[in-house]
Amino acid sequence: MQIGSIGVVGAGTMGNGIAQACAVAGFPVTLTDIAQPQLDRAIKNIEGSLERLVKKEKMSDDARNTALGKITTTTDLGAIGSSDLVVEAATEHLPLKLEIFGKLDAAAKPGAIIASNTSSISITKLAAATKRADRVIGMHFFNPVPVMQLIELIRGLQTSDETYQAVEAVSKALGKTPVKVRNSPGFVVNRLLCPMINEAVFAFSEGLATAQEIDDAMRLGCNHPIGPLALCDLIGLDVQLAVMQVLFEGFKDPKYRPAPLLVEMVEAGYLGRKTGRGFHTYG
Repeated sequence: MQIGSIGVVGAGTMGNGIAQACAVAGFPVTLTDIAQPQLDRAIKNIEGSLERLVKKEKMSDDARNTALGKITTTTDLGAIGSSDLVVEAATEHLPLKLEIFGKLDAAAKPGAIIASNTSSISITKLAAATKRADRVIGMHFFNPVPVMQLIELIRGLQTSDETYQAVEAVSKALGKTPVKVRNSPGFVVNRLLCPMINEAVFAFSEGLATAQEIDDAMRLGCNHPIGPLALCDLIGLDVQLAVMQVLFEGFKDPKYRPAPLLVEMVEAGYLGRKTGRGFHTYG
């Protein structure tokens, strides 16, 4: 199975990053979202990202224009019907993803692969919402997509070898390094990373140190490029909470219990960089 064209469903931060990476690699991309303003913002973000590469002389003007020409935007989900691979990049919310997967199954052409960019939700469960479970796979990109090299490829119980091999080839064509992961709550990266962030929230709530001191300690003592609380702000406290809830529900182990302060901050709307306030404040 060879992938020639790609559909991306969801034009938020991850969706527009995935669309950019695919277009730069030469794939025709259909980017869809329910709202035109979201699509307009996505194209503006992609244009800005490519322009920065041109200014840094990492991309030519012609290459930028070619990449932009590869991307088509639409609010019509049916437009993904011509795509060989469809990547879902919607909000990390199981009922929403199940609904979307049912619609994608109906809209995608026979034989097309449907991938989810989920960071924690069961691929087996998403696949079961379709009539093509053998052609469903997890394709977990990392933010910012054009920069980060890893893609976690998650096989559901039903995922065929042919599907895995086709998506592995696409991942390499994007210049990424795919890592094969068995379906399990949080997969590899978030199973390790999110509990660390959660523990940092516990430490902060207990007054062990200030948010800045906790971040400085992990940057300077463990050589992390960014502290755990600043990283939580970057990821989004709501996303961090969603992953912890998946881990807690999936393993039924109290070590994955979300920190109460994390829950309360999400309830307050303090979601990090995207709202201007999380464990740190942003202008």
